[in-house]
Amino acid sequence: MRKALRWLLALAVFIGTMSTAGAATAAARPEATNTTASSGDTDILDRLLAIRGMSLIEEKPYPGYRYFVLNYTQPVDHRHPSKGTFQQRITVLHKGVDRPTVFYTGGYNVSTTPSRREPTQIVDGNQVSMEYRFFTPSRPAPADWSKLDIWQAASDQHRIFQALKPLYPHNWIATGGSKGGMTATYYERFYPRDMDGVVAYVAPNDVVNNEDSAYDRFFATVGTKDCRDRLGAVQREALVRREPLEKKYAQYAADNGYTFTTIGSLDKAYEAVVLDYVWGFWQYSLLKDCDTVPADAKNATDQQIWDSVDTISGFSAYTDQGLETYTPYYYQAGTQLGAPTIHFPHIEKKLIRYGYQPPRNFVPRSIPMRFQPNAMRDVDSWVRHHAHHMLFVYGQNDPWGSERFRLGHGARDSYVFTAPGMNHGANVAGLVADQKALATARILSWAGVASPAVASDPSAAKPLARYDAKLDVRDVEREPALRP
Repeated sequence: MRKALRWLLALAVFIGTMSTAGAATAAARPEATNTTASSGDTDILDRLLAIRGMSLIEEKPYPGYRYFVLNYTQPVDHRHPSKGTFQQRITVLHKGVDRPTVFYTGGYNVSTTPSRREPTQIVDGNQVSMEYRFFTPSRPAPADWSKLDIWQAASDQHRIFQALKPLYPHNWIATGGSKGGMTATYYERFYPRDMDGVVAYVAPNDVVNNEDSAYDRFFATVGTKDCRDRLGAVQREALVRREPLEKKYAQYAADNGYTFTTIGSLDKAYEAVVLDYVWGFWQYSLLKDCDTVPADAKNATDQQIWDSVDTISGFSAYTDQGLETYTPYYYQAGTQLGAPTIHFPHIEKKLIRYGYQPPRNFVPRSIPMRFQPNAMRDVDSWVRHHAHHMLFVYGQNDPWGSERFRLGHGARDSYVFTAPGMNHGANVAGLVADQKALATARILSWAGVASPAVASDPSAAKPLARYDAKLDVRDVEREPALRP
């Protein structure tokens, strides 16, 4: 799995500036600056730090909340806790101990800037956010990569939940977008008694790794023919002009100190970026954005082709420097999660040398990898037959929704909704009116804060917290290269 678009890293990937835990003192603990935070909660930091293994990195003030960046000591191997530990970053956006709590992970690095995910706004609650294991700095040293799997990560969440539940005793909801949506689903599969509900956004579900025809069907019909033709023409032209554009790429790499040891060559990296182009457009753009794509690719300048591909795919994505941050993701894609392979019927075979490359090509060869085909089949079967209080939200024009989670006869009070016209940023707010109301009502109910009016009439359901332009960022979660 790869993602296009090198610019605008996701908030889930943004790493804030850290201070040392030792610099935190009682005098540096600001109280919530708005009375919307519950009275009697001014000692919440002391209570957090009383948890064994919890330490403060920093506290950042935000009106109406207290926001903490913390380290929590985790076993490297939850099956054998005595075999070493590592420090895992989490953040706590504290509203009040009398409020429900949303447990969020993006599946990558954790943002250290205060933010509020959509379910947190809906229930007006606390938010605990977790950095996924093996994403720096939450990486064991030395790194035993065999301990990076979905069960170990779910066990990280379970242990954090057990530590924080006594402080936040009301209902909990797990959530995440993209790889974070997958993570929330895996957590529910392995620890179904922890959460009171799950809201998984745009979560891919690659059940059979070698069967990806759903993606080809998606690209044959998505958007309009004019838009598909524009995108396909630019992508093909970038391969036709491989020689002059690779010279430009070589200069670009030299100017920025980029290297290509992991993927193997500049040529492989160039083709990978170009083949991400169409996928990246639909993942992050809307149909109206087709106007930004060169309309006459054959007569466009080399610079116009370069700029369009760079804007959407990002020529730094498959450099060693671009891949390094995401080594844990590619490792998981090549060992458990699976990765899509698509075809390019609009491009002559002679122009494509490598095709969609496997995750193995994006992980240093010093790290061993072996694919486990039963991992996703197990999760898929569990969701179909045992899903309870689970909501999956997809975007109509998001390629990752081609292989999605589906519900079977054993599912209870669970839903799969699709937001019309939306991309990888699909959310509850983008659903059609009746589904939006139902989804909001169910989230409120699972969180234990639905009013009698909402319980009797879902159309009355609305977010309990007012929109905050800083906290409630509605941007698509972006990472460089084609990753969920």
